Amino acid sequence: MPRMLEVGDDVRAEIGDEEADRLLAGENAPGSYDCTSCRTPGDSEQERTSTVLFIGDETAVLAFAHATCLPSQIVQVSEEQLQGAVRSITGDDGTGPAGGAPDQAVLGVTSGLVLIDGELHPALVVEPTGAIARPGAAPGGGDDFLPLLIEQGFMPVTSLDTVPDVLHGWSVLLAMGRLHAVLQPGANGSSPVAWWQAHHPLQVTDAWRAAANKLQTVLLFAAPVGSIGRQPREDLLRGALDNAAAHGRLVAAAMPLAGT
Repeated sequence: MPRMLEVGDDVRAEIGDEEADRLLAGENAPGSYDCTSCRTPGDSEQERTSTVLFIGDETAVLAFAHATCLPSQIVQVSEEQLQGAVRSITGDDGTGPAGGAPDQAVLGVTSGLVLIDGELHPALVVEPTGAIARPGAAPGGGDDFLPLLIEQGFMPVTSLDTVPDVLHGWSVLLAMGRLHAVLQPGANGSSPVAWWQAHHPLQVTDAWRAAANKLQTVLLFAAPVGSIGRQPREDLLRGALDNAAAHGRLVAAAMPLAGT
């Protein structure tokens, strides 16, 4: 039975006509798969399926997604993110026989509305699950999360009285009302790459989406591990942000909205 695969022009150009034609003929395509976007099962014989090519610095991985979740496309990611995705796909946790490898910190993202100067702004709050070390730094050398972001153009926040400046080249990707990624500029002017990408697209509230569509800008606040926590209500989230700002543990930037 023919596969209901969609191979985008950019994906075809990257993998070559021969490989693309083999996929469309069903030779190399899986019948069933786990959607790379929503992580639920899909079947390329029964439903429209997109081919998604993840490209790192040295590695490329072809994945599949429901066409209703993602169009066929190329996604530029860091080699580290790509290796992590491969481990999650293969079930290899990377600890090896001794099981002694430490868990890698990941970025937790919370959405909420933040009132600034009488207007509600859509915001994302990013807090890692552990300390973030500078690449190449020795283990246990401290937390460089905020300094690394400041070097990228984020600004320290001492209070939430004013809207942070726009960080050019960065954007927040929203598709079909769900949060997919925060994009940063690629190296040497290349296409944007994912700074953070949701394993499962995050649902946002109708009010958050309406505010984002109205302002076409999303505020991103970031704080080190232990500064914010998972707050169940927006008033508690605002209180945690105010406290982090007062203690010099918050940076922020405004980013254009990509998508709807």
